Amino acid sequence: MMTRPLARVGIPGVPSRQGITCPYCFASVPPQRVLFRCRGQSGRRQGCAPVLDKELAEYTGSTAGASLPPVFSASGRKGRADCPECGLPTGNRACPECHNPLPSAYCDSPGRIVALVGAKNAGKSTYIAVLLHELMNRVGTELDASLVACDDRTIERYKRDFARPLLEERRLLPTTTSAATGPREPLVYLLTRTRRGRFSRARNESLALVLFDTAGEDLRSREVTDLHLRYLEAADAVIFLVDPLELPGARAGVRDAVPGPRVAGEDPDSEPLNVIARVTETLRQRHGTRPGEPLPVPVAVSLTKIDVLRPGLLEQSALHRSRSGQGVLDLDDRDAVNEQVRALLHEWQAGQLDTYLGQQYADHALFGLSALGALPERGRVGAGGVRPYRAEDPLLWLLYRFGMLDGVRPGGG
Repeated sequence: MMTRPLARVGIPGVPSRQGITCPYCFASVPPQRVLFRCRGQSGRRQGCAPVLDKELAEYTGSTAGASLPPVFSASGRKGRADCPECGLPTGNRACPECHNPLPSAYCDSPGRIVALVGAKNAGKSTYIAVLLHELMNRVGTELDASLVACDDRTIERYKRDFARPLLEERRLLPTTTSAATGPREPLVYLLTRTRRGRFSRARNESLALVLFDTAGEDLRSREVTDLHLRYLEAADAVIFLVDPLELPGARAGVRDAVPGPRVAGEDPDSEPLNVIARVTETLRQRHGTRPGEPLPVPVAVSLTKIDVLRPGLLEQSALHRSRSGQGVLDLDDRDAVNEQVRALLHEWQAGQLDTYLGQQYADHALFGLSALGALPERGRVGAGGVRPYRAEDPLLWLLYRFGMLDGVRPGGG
């Protein structure tokens, strides 16, 4: 069922945030509590000397890189304040809880935290790599949008963990490891669109996006759930990635194309419904909804690796079509894909997944996509390279729900 976009100032039914949500520790910070960090010494500039920031070191689990100029509190109504020790003005802001930097672009834009969740075989890391590359290139051009990292750590992590191995070296990305083996950094970006009205001047609209990939086991491990629970509790929207090959009915039709047997029920954490149910319970705790009351968080449920399944679909299937690519959301196409994926779930004896989503969420949509576009070969991207198919669809739908993308019905319906 297609719904109208959400108001730009907030999501109906979701309590408005009283401040800024830190994109690292996900604490909700009132503006008056945001700290400033001194600019420090540089060349001939006589600023404060570096000191060990214990809060930052505790967050990162290391003292490396945690020796920085000190933080201080100030009103900072204009986004700047004078250091009480050296007197230098600074616009560098920091979270009062973890002391990570709060980029100016993030503080000054309506932040939307998009939770990306899936079992270990769903391809979360590969999806992140491809989605960001598409937004920086083809899809960004289509939307007249720019995607810029908000901090140096995001730039480094994207290059090191995503772009270099997958897009340059064409190596498959490893399965997301549990956070128990070491902390993971969120990726924080500012997406800015230029929108041109028919009778008004062009205007820029910005949205801060925080992407954080969660391993399936992190959702049940008591030792590492704290950060992940806060992340999910802070989410404005959720993208669930579902590996259709974990659905027995889907895998039965592609046994010859996909090597290696999988035993249904072998790992409960690979069961899509179990993963979604755990996340749903966490969201209910945040929103305090009554039993039976649908959650207001928009949820995009995406079947990954759809390239393996497309040959078995009828020619007229909506999953054989590509998007129009005109910088809007084609609502007729969105409805058609939604209904096609719903029909497939029921055909694959996974209809209870669709039923559960309808019971628990006021607004959910179904998608079919492929990050790579073809089966990998011997642990590497196929000979044709990375050829994503509709990987951007879930985020475009969320931008429409956030009021940053127009929806149209070419058929006039």
